[in-house]
Amino acid sequence: MQVVILCGGKGIRLWPDSVTVPKPLIRIGGAPVLEHIMRYFAHYGHTDFVLCLGYKGEKIREAFQNGLPWNIGFVDTGEGSNKGERVWRVRDRIHGPDFFLAYGDDLSDVDLAKLLAFHRSHQGLATLTTVNPTCQFGIIETQGNQVSRFVEKPRLNRWINGGFFVLSRRIFDHMTPGEDLEGVLLPRLAGQGLVYAYKHEGFWACMNTHQDTRLLNELWEKGEAEWAKWNHD
Repeated sequence: MQVVILCGGKGIRLWPDSVTVPKPLIRIGGAPVLEHIMRYFAHYGHTDFVLCLGYKGEKIREAFQNGLPWNIGFVDTGEGSNKGERVWRVRDRIHGPDFFLAYGDDLSDVDLAKLLAFHRSHQGLATLTTVNPTCQFGIIETQGNQVSRFVEKPRLNRWINGGFFVLSRRIFDHMTPGEDLEGVLLPRLAGQGLVYAYKHEGFWACMNTHQDTRLLNELWEKGEAEWAKWNHD
């Protein structure tokens, strides 16, 4: 299975760190977050990577073109491209019937074998991992105007897109160049009954802000990095 990873965004919410270093190279536990993601896929036996480069892509190429025992392809998908365009631009690199797609800043302990099996159990074009994240705020429950209970950062009862997709190569027959992945393509395909959700109730985190980076590093330092399965073997 090939693994396409979107690595081209500017990471504006991580500035000034991402002014000189692209977000996928920002470090968690001494290694770039992109390396954590790749090691996670490699743990499940998937070591054929296609990196969709954009902003400061040459730095990612320099960091990963040597030293790791995997097949890594680098494709300049344009600095201003949206996610759908980046996927479209690597279509000629995909040689199997299905492929993984991941974001270059999300970490999870989703079971990739079960995710793939679920994808192959239906006839859709796309499977996305859905998660119910922790609310960033504490919740106050009331009875009338009286506070009855404090709930510290509970899990939301809604599901969001957590990335970690499996896509059929047939999806390219339904794509238009430049079409946004999440805003246009997936909603349109969902309306046709071609998108399925794999619900994951375990660990998931994104690295969008400085606070996210700090919390992920704290988890690593405490030995609680649930995504780092390779580190526990």
